[in-house]
Amino acid sequence: MRFVGVLIALMLGLQAGVSFAQATEAEAAPAPAVVAIDARVAGDGKRTRFVLDLNGSTDFAAFTLADPYRVIIDFADVRFNLPSAAGTKGRGLVSAFRYGVFAPGKARVVLDATDPVAIDRAYVVEQHDKQPARLVVDLVPTDRETFIRNAAAKAPASPSASVARVAIDPQADKSGPPVIVIDPGHGGIDSGAISPSGVQEKDIVLAVAKELAEKLERTKRFRVVLTRYDDTFVQLNDRVQIARMNNAKLFISIHADSISRKEGEARGATIYTVSDKASDTEAAKLADKENKADLIAGVDLTNKSDDVANILFDLAHRETKNFSGLFARTLVGRMKTATLMHKKPLKSAGFIVLRAPDVPSVLLELGFLSSREDVKLLTSPAWREKVAVAMADAVQRFFQSHLAEVH
Repeated sequence: MRFVGVLIALMLGLQAGVSFAQATEAEAAPAPAVVAIDARVAGDGKRTRFVLDLNGSTDFAAFTLADPYRVIIDFADVRFNLPSAAGTKGRGLVSAFRYGVFAPGKARVVLDATDPVAIDRAYVVEQHDKQPARLVVDLVPTDRETFIRNAAAKAPASPSASVARVAIDPQADKSGPPVIVIDPGHGGIDSGAISPSGVQEKDIVLAVAKELAEKLERTKRFRVVLTRYDDTFVQLNDRVQIARMNNAKLFISIHADSISRKEGEARGATIYTVSDKASDTEAAKLADKENKADLIAGVDLTNKSDDVANILFDLAHRETKNFSGLFARTLVGRMKTATLMHKKPLKSAGFIVLRAPDVPSVLLELGFLSSREDVKLLTSPAWREKVAVAMADAVQRFFQSHLAEVH
């Protein structure tokens, strides 16, 4: 009996210990993120309401940005599980909206306003019975002068600098292996192009970037840095600064284009270098579209000087542009062995992400998400690996021939 008593005591002690450990773990575990499960726009030109259904209440901040007119709603930590068509159609004072990760731990919704608007009311309705919590934002018309005044007074500071520091490699000194910075375009709230079947550019290019990084790192000849490693938005100038602050010897920005039906059909990969004058109309349109990424994500660009752009075409940086052109030609040569190329595979335009004056840079458009045939390739793991091998081979060939000049 005494033995049984001791055994029971031990069992109770162990159970109490387990319970205490479980309780401690529960206390230490972070609270799950609030999930947005539906969204809708209602009303007319006199009053428009945006409603976001949530599985729990959360804090938020709402403000406006000008040129173009936008309403920004920021959350500390919200995940989005909205219907695929959410945001594509607007109503009343809202023409469309988009959503996603804006920075680590920060989510954002951007409402595109048809005209100057004012936020009349913004509040969260708590969960009740079987009804979800709801974020409600009511918009009313206003004049441009009032809109600009309100936008200037309420817009918070940009998180740009903190995002840029995340991707800085402290070991990226000039004496080590050449640093290659790979830039998966778009990300987070900025999905980039979307195919008719719903394939998003930001997902495709991140997968290819990681594949390329793995191939390069396997050679043990390069140090690789990505401008983003997950579905997070990074501002355009931050991407440039990540390359410069890591002393990059090469910068490769990866994208996947899309064109409207009225513009015709196009297929294949294209490599772009930077230029103050676009090589053709198609290149000019693409650069204009890609350069609006910050606007799409709801970044306040007012009163911001582009120091990188101001020094881009200084004659002292001709060498960098020459190396960019050399790598672009090398990349075209290797890509031809792995995939279909555009009828004009080499082009140039004024892309912001290619404006580092001291880093050879190219922008690779893998294909067109508006092409059903290209989408089949872009979503194929086998194709992505084949292309990554060709890209890695181009990088090695470039450095084998010109390591003395750029390292």
